[in-house]
Amino acid sequence: MNQASEAVIEPYTLLRASLSLFKKSPAELEQLQLRQVEVQAKNEFEIESRVLSSAEAAGVVVSDIELERAYQEIRGRFDDEDAFLAALAANRLDVDQLRAALSRQCKVNTVLERVAARAPKVNEVEIGIFYHSHPEKFHKPEQRSARHILISINPDYPENTRDNARRRIEEVLETLKRKPHKFADLALKHSECPTAMQGGELGVVTKGVLYPELDQALFGLKEQAISEVLESEIGFHVIQCLKIVPAETMSLKKATPKIQQIMQDRYRHNCQRTWLASLPAATRSA
Repeated sequence: MNQASEAVIEPYTLLRASLSLFKKSPAELEQLQLRQVEVQAKNEFEIESRVLSSAEAAGVVVSDIELERAYQEIRGRFDDEDAFLAALAANRLDVDQLRAALSRQCKVNTVLERVAARAPKVNEVEIGIFYHSHPEKFHKPEQRSARHILISINPDYPENTRDNARRRIEEVLETLKRKPHKFADLALKHSECPTAMQGGELGVVTKGVLYPELDQALFGLKEQAISEVLESEIGFHVIQCLKIVPAETMSLKKATPKIQQIMQDRYRHNCQRTWLASLPAATRSA
């Protein structure tokens, strides 16, 4: 990056864009990444300048309390003052410059919030239409919590040849039929899946997550029931259904707050976007 491009990009805006895009400071970026960040930073600064030049920005004052809260939020990310100041210096900032940039950002946010407040309120009819138009958003499929024991097939190891693996899993299953409460202990002792350390726990799953053979068996079991020996592409399994969580469709009444929030956020965003598009280009002094 040459000196001319550095001069026209406000350091805090550059840092903010860099963290947003790559979660890194500008100094840590590759050249192509830095160019991308520069473009975003310039665009953001130009938009903010247009906001601050608007009639809506007249009379907006950032309080000392608001500014201090924003400053302390950033300061609190660092263990001590020296680390904080070093990070500022590495990004061509000092405390006064940071405070000025934060004041600018707070003012922009206040203006945009005032514009968003003009958005129309969502009504019940719109909520109902959204609910019936997006049924997939409010349907929760059946889920099951499960655990399993795996004996893998691997001809390179005598104990894991196909025949021996089958024999071993059948012995485990015979024990489980007599002592189903020993499932976790047997998983820890015999299972060759990483879940063995958690007693074979697979967690809560929906259809289509597990191997097809396990999936079909699990969703055909009753609670606490244990399957017969199952074979997948990696070996032999025994699976247990611990709990069935029935499918559920959220009622319109229960879904209303969520829908209202989604739609209101959309209206607010559209209101801001329309307003921003109407603003004239800002002058360099803004």
